[in-house]
Amino acid sequence: MRSGVASVRGGTSDLIVRDMMVEDLDAVAAIERDAFSDPWSAAAFADLLTHAHTRLLVAIDPEAQSVLGHCVLLRMADEAEVANIATAASHRRRGIGRRLLRHALDRCDADGVTATFLEVRESNAAARALYAAHAFSEVGRRPRYYRHPDEDALLLRRDRPLGA
Repeated sequence: MRSGVASVRGGTSDLIVRDMMVEDLDAVAAIERDAFSDPWSAAAFADLLTHAHTRLLVAIDPEAQSVLGHCVLLRMADEAEVANIATAASHRRRGIGRRLLRHALDRCDADGVTATFLEVRESNAAARALYAAHAFSEVGRRPRYYRHPDEDALLLRRDRPLGA
């Protein structure tokens, strides 16, 4: 599931989406701590870098060469899961999460993934809107899936578009 770099135009500069590297781990972990009440550790991301069934992406500001967001995609046979996606607090609401998700889904489509899943906090209206805009629909609920605070997760699914 590994592939190179994609530049995406938007905002005031180009945004580069590329595979995560070991050098990105500190920045990714910092974004993660700021974004989630139960964050993944740098060690967890480092471990995922060693697995062939994972695709870890980062969004990079090409001028500052700084990590602005990340996305973790897990692949199992012809299905995938968006296991994690986050954007730096100072860059939220600028389309970075959307670009990361679009890049991940494009790779899923190109790799023949037939269904992509994810969980989202029931109260996370912004994320739910993002996922709905990318053809995800609710297929289940995981009671008390999230901690700090305890909250249900909605299980969402996106089927590969016809002709993809």
